[in-house]
Amino acid sequence: MSFNIAIDGPAGAGKSTIAKQLAKELGFVYVDTGAMYRAFAYYFLTNNISAADEAAIAAACPNVTISLTYEDGVQNVWLNGENVSGFIRNEEVGNMASATSVYPVVRTKLVELQQELAKTTDVIMDGRDIGTVVLPNADVKIYMTASSTVRAKRRFDELVAKGVECDLDEIEKDIIERDYRDMNRETSPLKKADDAYELDTSELDIDGVVNAMKEIIEKVR
Repeated sequence: MSFNIAIDGPAGAGKSTIAKQLAKELGFVYVDTGAMYRAFAYYFLTNNISAADEAAIAAACPNVTISLTYEDGVQNVWLNGENVSGFIRNEEVGNMASATSVYPVVRTKLVELQQELAKTTDVIMDGRDIGTVVLPNADVKIYMTASSTVRAKRRFDELVAKGVECDLDEIEKDIIERDYRDMNRETSPLKKADDAYELDTSELDIDGVVNAMKEIIEKVR
């Protein structure tokens, strides 16, 4: 039997960073659902498909294949056979992913891929609806959160470190808007699963969050 860990939470809570580290330490496979949605978004952007054109998005979905590979611990995201890892982390793609993930046809295709993987593999999966929709029977569910101010500062520091010019206030505004959109969408809204542990990471560093999660996991295993 595989062991599944579901991590949910709003944009900028640090889900991916923590999930990757946790998977490495526990020997699990990390499934980056956000990267999969971003790959879809990148496809729509590069093919000039509007986020508002649901019919065009539905028609495009059958033409998209997405897979994840790991080389020396580094994740590669493949879109129709092309490595797009270097193109999917900017704000434009992130906003497109948030806008298009509301469509059932997009979510249905990705959820099927994710569920199949979880049946046979010990996985850690992070996203917005992992514990509520994708892996409702996950062995451990954790809802990560942090204040919008803290999340914006983390994102700001990350972009500055990459040499990207950005505005802290604009980033926080974008995060607040994305929270609202994610929490109020009709399909699979972001919310804490009833049986999930809530973990506020506002005052914790990466090691602190990882250790807190390990304690939660040990209670279950």
